[in-house]
Amino acid sequence: MHGQTKVLVTSAIIESGLDIPTANPIIINRADTFGLAQLYQLRGRVGRSHQRAYAYLLIPGEHLITPDAQKRLRVLQELDDLGGGFRLAAHDLEIRGGGNLLGKQQSGHITAVGLELYTTMMEQAVRELRGEPAEAEVEPEIQLGIPAFIPDRYIPDVSQRLVFYKRLAAIRGVPDLDEITAELVDRYGPVPPLVDTLMRLMELRRWLKDLRIVAARRRGERIVLEFAAATPVRTDTLLETVRRSRGSLRLLDGSTLAIAPEATDHDGTIAEVRALLQRLSAA
Repeated sequence: MHGQTKVLVTSAIIESGLDIPTANPIIINRADTFGLAQLYQLRGRVGRSHQRAYAYLLIPGEHLITPDAQKRLRVLQELDDLGGGFRLAAHDLEIRGGGNLLGKQQSGHITAVGLELYTTMMEQAVRELRGEPAEAEVEPEIQLGIPAFIPDRYIPDVSQRLVFYKRLAAIRGVPDLDEITAELVDRYGPVPPLVDTLMRLMELRRWLKDLRIVAARRRGERIVLEFAAATPVRTDTLLETVRRSRGSLRLLDGSTLAIAPEATDHDGTIAEVRALLQRLSAA
């Protein structure tokens, strides 16, 4: 504290809250053996004053450590700004799993199926225990010929791209999209057009799921929507919507609706289809 000792050799006990403002470098030996939260706390022991600090993480070799250790170190490199604690917890949950929610295991199990699928399975089990009827999930197939993806140059790390793809596929509405957009801008900069289009398509996919539409495909100049048998949209609602469309909609059979969009650009096409789905949902 008073500058009389220049080097402190210690165990990981200092992660508990040791505060030495003048300490600016820290060397962590065998960083691959520490947990993500431990490394985050240890790194936080330096740089607690106006002096620039450095954290050196020593490992035996990048190819000699476990895949999970590599993920932990990559995540730690990305979390270099204020307020990274929540994102760190989310990454830690994704890497090691959340354990058995109804038992004593504190890690694993979820990773065998993935967090989203595990949550879905839990929701289905709760509905069954409540005696609610089980409904098969609809996973809409979207084939509109619209390019939409996360470019490598925007998020170079493939595991992080997969995480965002999974989060986008699991959105429940616009608030979830806004949250993901804010995080992308914060971590990687302005959202490129391809990613923005992907988000619009994921919002469209949410509407398709809610209305139990199994596919949205482009056929020539038209877009065809295929409704599942258990769709909440009634046939008379479809007929009335077609009647009011002045020729832009056509009911091919009782479960297939063809749309002739007026827009010639991708964003306009997505907006038209979304507006139609919103009308059907409100009817």
